[in-house]
Amino acid sequence: MSDAPATKARTAMASITFTPSGETIEVPLGTSLLDAVILCELDVPAPCAGQGRCGRCRVRVRAGDVERRSNAGLVSAEILDGWAVACQTYVTGSIEVEVPERRRETVRPHGHAIAEPESLPLTCDWRQDPAVRTFELDIEPPSLADNTSDFDRLRRALAQQHGIEEVRAELPMLRRLGKDLRMANWKVSVTLEMRDWVYDAYLPPRLIRIYPGAFRHASMGVAVDLGTTSVVAYLLDFATGRVVDSASAYNKQIACGDDVISRIIYAKRKRGLERLQHLAVETINDLLDELQKRNGIELYEIHEVTVAGNTTMTHLLLGLDPQYLRAEPYIPTISASPVLEAGELGLRANILAHVHVMPSVGSYVGGDITAGVISSGMFATDKLTLFIDIGTNGEMVLGTKDWLLSCACSAGPAFEGGGVGDGMRASPGAIEDVFIADDTLEPTFRTVDDAPAVGICGSGLIDLLGELFVTGLVDKSGHLDRSAPTDRVRVHDGVPEYVVCWAGEGGADHDIALTESDITGLIRAKAAIYAGFEVLCRSVGVDLADVEEILIGGAFGQYINIEKAIRIGLLPDQPVERFKFLGNTSAQGAYAALLCVNIRHDVLDVAAKMTYLELSADNSFMDEYTSALFLPHTDLSGFPSVLAALQKRGNGSDAPRATT
Repeated sequence: MSDAPATKARTAMASITFTPSGETIEVPLGTSLLDAVILCELDVPAPCAGQGRCGRCRVRVRAGDVERRSNAGLVSAEILDGWAVACQTYVTGSIEVEVPERRRETVRPHGHAIAEPESLPLTCDWRQDPAVRTFELDIEPPSLADNTSDFDRLRRALAQQHGIEEVRAELPMLRRLGKDLRMANWKVSVTLEMRDWVYDAYLPPRLIRIYPGAFRHASMGVAVDLGTTSVVAYLLDFATGRVVDSASAYNKQIACGDDVISRIIYAKRKRGLERLQHLAVETINDLLDELQKRNGIELYEIHEVTVAGNTTMTHLLLGLDPQYLRAEPYIPTISASPVLEAGELGLRANILAHVHVMPSVGSYVGGDITAGVISSGMFATDKLTLFIDIGTNGEMVLGTKDWLLSCACSAGPAFEGGGVGDGMRASPGAIEDVFIADDTLEPTFRTVDDAPAVGICGSGLIDLLGELFVTGLVDKSGHLDRSAPTDRVRVHDGVPEYVVCWAGEGGADHDIALTESDITGLIRAKAAIYAGFEVLCRSVGVDLADVEEILIGGAFGQYINIEKAIRIGLLPDQPVERFKFLGNTSAQGAYAALLCVNIRHDVLDVAAKMTYLELSADNSFMDEYTSALFLPHTDLSGFPSVLAALQKRGNGSDAPRATT
């Protein structure tokens, strides 16, 4: 027998040619088409993260044979024509695959919906103590009699002409320093980051840019709200402290999963995490490019960036493995990110621009909530306050300036239009508010931008379900009344539904409807959020009625109709004056930290002070959730205004229209 080591068997390979891009790739036999697509960085959506549930990662096999393990969502004619679900289709030999082009949705513009600096709870005088400043310098040239180094010469000029005694510089600046000074004939403008926190100490000013001659350049910063669904960037002028422009877009990671759990699963795929990190950076860079072009600035004039996002989004932006966020005991890699530079992340700003990521509290309470607690002023109030941000996750914080308790529950994408047959994001044509007449049971509605109706967004779903309930078309269990005197309630493909807009009346080629299955999903989502409120309150021995102020943050929150959200049991039945809409608190907190250096320390203090309650480990959560799986709740005594509305419209609880 030979003593030579055994050679490893060579893996059998096959080639895939993608059209219309023309890219060809070699992959091992048995590779899924979705993994091959990821390797080529082609644009194929996978909202369920390749679990074979959504059937949206469709591609067309034009030549060659494949192994299909599922044909989710495909009809026989499509299968015969070569269509395949990429995540459930595996390579058995060389093939040619067509990747269809995707239609892009536009995100509802956020405009300048952000507070001015005077209204924010800033803990510094940003005018006297700005984060970034630019100074003109007339530097004495070197000579044989004065052989001081270039950097010490610059520091001496700053001390003599502007009273700045200490300045530091990093290697990229030092590499170009000598050439820049001489090309400018020793007359320059220098941009300094004035102060920065590292742990509990301030560092001296940092040199981040040298310009020749007198200062003629802008000094800008960008605050980013990195949301699961959409990303918003606000451009700040450090000279005025004002937001001069904003841009928004859907998070390109949507192609890899609608929610954070799907994206965590997607990150396990080969190069999945790499792709998710790339898509996050690419989304932000596209917004930076848009802001740069619209405002006539240079990208190197963006001197600082702050980012607020949930814990998963933060991990994916930094390229950190998020797997342990969804596995018990649900631990993030980091809570507070080190200060990074734009060049490290690949952001198209000044390569030395510091990127400050808002700190997280737990696996599902992230920097967006920390930023919200800061911008709302909740961290400094004596009132018992409940702060909520309703999106794919329902995140909430209860407390006062002395204590803060937080938790999160998975609402799923229902309130952002996902998981609902005719649901959609808040794009033009989305039905966003609805009223149903008591006598005719006919709906009237309004759409985003008054465009022809093509679907229903989150605020419209809340409105519609609330109206169906108070008119008696839906009972408290979520069942439609099939005997109702209207043709809008019908059974379609074996599922009861209510038709909001007939085909041809809007912009859709089909009837836009809400089904009983959709209603079940909405009830589950709202039950999870309401149960979170109850568990938070009971954990500290208070009642929901004791809450003095309810702050609603998030871009979606500002479109919620409070009355109808109470009707379905999404929000507690409290006087309307206790509710306050705050808009995009995540972006506002990032903006405050961008403008005010002290806020960067405050936000770390708030995150450290906030206690995180893991609901999956709380035995009472499931009891509260089960109780909330009705409209508006099992215990109607907690919803007196809803009972009054039912009786006023002739649908009191003792005589419901709907039957099960």
